[in-house]
Amino acid sequence: MKKVEGGWRKAEGTPAPRPSSRVEVAAAVITGPEGRFLLGQRPAGKVYAGYWEFPGGKVEPREAPLAAVQRELHEELGITVEQAYPWLTRDYDYAHAAVRLRFFRVTRWSGTLRGRENQRFSWQSPDAISVDPLLPANAPILRALRLPPAYAISNAAELGEREFLARLERSLAGGLKLLQVREKEMTGGDLLRFSTTVVRLAHACGARVLVNADIELAQKAGADGVHLTSAQLRQMNRRPALDLVGASCHDASELARAQVLGADLAVLGPVLPTPTHPGAAGSGWGPFAALLKDCPLPVYALGGLRPTDLETAWQCGAHGISMMRGAWPD
Repeated sequence: MKKVEGGWRKAEGTPAPRPSSRVEVAAAVITGPEGRFLLGQRPAGKVYAGYWEFPGGKVEPREAPLAAVQRELHEELGITVEQAYPWLTRDYDYAHAAVRLRFFRVTRWSGTLRGRENQRFSWQSPDAISVDPLLPANAPILRALRLPPAYAISNAAELGEREFLARLERSLAGGLKLLQVREKEMTGGDLLRFSTTVVRLAHACGARVLVNADIELAQKAGADGVHLTSAQLRQMNRRPALDLVGASCHDASELARAQVLGADLAVLGPVLPTPTHPGAAGSGWGPFAALLKDCPLPVYALGGLRPTDLETAWQCGAHGISMMRGAWPD
């Protein structure tokens, strides 16, 4: 695997092996201003004509998925992809075919956007889809697009509660939209009071909050969900009845377990050395990228990261980065 502009991919001439039972499809999430993305309507004469989907198409034999998405967007929409990142891979069984959908996030392109097959297209917001019907395979993708690129973890234990809450308010004002309450040194009423305060401040700014490990506490505090530890992930046999469920993962088996449980997101790490796990060397970006190959879940890189690491995480196939110390600058 080598690094190229726009992401990681196999070297030319060695595309990833494809299951013989599935049709490989490369699809593009073309991002625009204010977090919007492009959907296209399938033209008359095609299967599911009239349905809305992410632009893309079939990967040709011996064609790399990134090359396929570049070709398809030029053929369908007349644009040239300048920057794209590998993202989620989803398997879906239609009545007419079993497909493997490899999604790329296209963040920079050139040319004049036009439907070369006379198809309609529309810019959409993850929180307000206005076109219908949608291809059924895309429902998990639309949910994932509601997740922001940064997932913050509270750090009141080091900063002190008052200082942390002040930094939280600044980060929320600056656009933070997802955070986890993880305070192992707080218990009982203190943790409930703190969690409730964090939820109140976050919700006032349109942000969502998960509580680490404690489902009952998440419900009492009015949080949006729970973030499961890897131990809980192994023990649970059903998804908690909350809107958002996150999971801490360290290897391929835990990522697979998070998928089976129906988690909405996962964090994977540590990627780099971090004071939270003294003495533990991070896995590094190469092994991290290898674990995300064919992953259907939005995954946040975790461990010793700063906002400047977001680009590298995207290149490796991550949805974004999760930070504790790096999330609360002075």
